[in-house]
Amino acid sequence: MDYYYISYALTILALIITTVAQIYVNSSYSKYKKVKNRRGLTGAEAARAVLDKNGLQNVKIGMVRGTLSDHYDPRTKTVNLSSDIYNGTTIAGVSVACHECGHAIQDKENYTFMRIRSSLVPIVNFSSKLGYFAILLGIVFSSINLIWLGIFAEIAILLFQLVTLPVEFDASRKALKELDAMQILDNSEMRGSKTMLRSAALTYVASVTSTIIEIFRLILLAGNRNRD
Repeated sequence: MDYYYISYALTILALIITTVAQIYVNSSYSKYKKVKNRRGLTGAEAARAVLDKNGLQNVKIGMVRGTLSDHYDPRTKTVNLSSDIYNGTTIAGVSVACHECGHAIQDKENYTFMRIRSSLVPIVNFSSKLGYFAILLGIVFSSINLIWLGIFAEIAILLFQLVTLPVEFDASRKALKELDAMQILDNSEMRGSKTMLRSAALTYVASVTSTIIEIFRLILLAGNRNRD
């Protein structure tokens, strides 16, 4: 019986952590997407300037649907920006756009953690499908081996998330460096940019923490089943 109370508590804890992190990033983004940058640059214009400065004239800038759906695609060498970021002349717009340019710079520099993360993508895609399916079958058929297979799949996801942390933090560091050096934002605007990018980074920390909690919960499940 104790296991079930602990399991529920861990599930709620993980939910609280991810929810608080998401609220924080949404709050920061909502605040700074309303604040115009003084130079009046759009996210796309800032991104183009940063890319060109770093010898990345070959990297394209595209517009995608969604909110905060921005990402860099190393396969097509494209910085993809959501419409609010692409067209926005806000602190949020140029900050997010330059963060994605940070990934393009990482790609050019052959950044180690980015390469590791890319190599883990097929494994993680497989693990995300396998994990809970194996755990569900393990519970239904009382198979400890299947439950542990699911746990190892979750550990693979955790490894991917851990490698993602330095990739995201480094991209933000590069973005802030360029925003300052190129005077895209002034000193007061830089403070807002740092706050927003820091809040976004915390969502990755929250994901890692939640996955660790989930793995611990599943280990408790396996131990409880083994005793039964």
